[in-house]
Amino acid sequence: MGLMSRAHGQIYSAPRSTVHTDFVRSIHVRLFPHARPAWRCGPIPAWLSWGAEALAALRTRMHLNDPILVQYLVTLGNLLRGDLGASYVTGEQVTEMIGRAIPNTLQLALVATILSVVIGVPLGVLSALRKDSPIDNGARILAVFGASVPTFWLGLQLQIVFGLNLRWFPISGTGFDAHIVLPSMALAVSTLVLLMRMTRSSLLDELGQDYVRTARSKGLQERRVIWGHALRNALLPVLTVWGLSLADLLTGALLVEVIFSWPGLGRLLVQSISTRDYPLLQANLIILAVVYAGANLLVDVFYTLVDPRIRYD
Repeated sequence: MGLMSRAHGQIYSAPRSTVHTDFVRSIHVRLFPHARPAWRCGPIPAWLSWGAEALAALRTRMHLNDPILVQYLVTLGNLLRGDLGASYVTGEQVTEMIGRAIPNTLQLALVATILSVVIGVPLGVLSALRKDSPIDNGARILAVFGASVPTFWLGLQLQIVFGLNLRWFPISGTGFDAHIVLPSMALAVSTLVLLMRMTRSSLLDELGQDYVRTARSKGLQERRVIWGHALRNALLPVLTVWGLSLADLLTGALLVEVIFSWPGLGRLLVQSISTRDYPLLQANLIILAVVYAGANLLVDVFYTLVDPRIRYD
């Protein structure tokens, strides 16, 4: 019951927390460069060849001489118009750079999500139905291993074993083909084992409820009891955990894209940090915040589909 109550509490508070979180993040994204501005901790590499007059004109054009509140309002206005600024390094519009990277990240995240759900949830169900069996013990060992292994280490091992030694898959590049296999596997493992553990725990909790014993006493087939009643209710906290684990998926994508030279948002974010390309960095943070908040709202929708009672609350 504790697990279910925590899941319900998290999912019902998601809409309110999403609005508050987006507001706080918008302030932080705009103000974090002022914590230690570039002209106090060293020049931005792209500006090393610029003269004093050019830098002064740039600061005026970017409203860096205005009060922080004015800068924040200007940034919000530009954001509403879809203007995320231009890159300090290349001079290219940030929206164009983001537009090229988003499809690659979506491909990687989609395949990783499918793998984690298609493999993790059935393994959790099988582990719960075969409690304390060799299958259950093996699944629990796999869960501990998957939760303990860093994503970057797993990605490197996949490259060494399946890319360099066996030569089954390429270790770099992009494409919705063999190139996506290794990075999606490295990205999916942490979410896969999390869903597996949550499915097992939640299903075991549901199998001990009175309504399951009542259904069995009425002579319902075991398959219908499991798949039609117990598993349906067990998926509620699993959906919540899946939504909350999106942050880990985004963080893992950053590491995976760098390791596998995958030209997505994560690699673009690392590039913007290393070159102090603040417009590109701010745009990446905004995109990640919007995706994370949107995923939590999507979980709300899935919640109503799984449990019709929520539609009338």
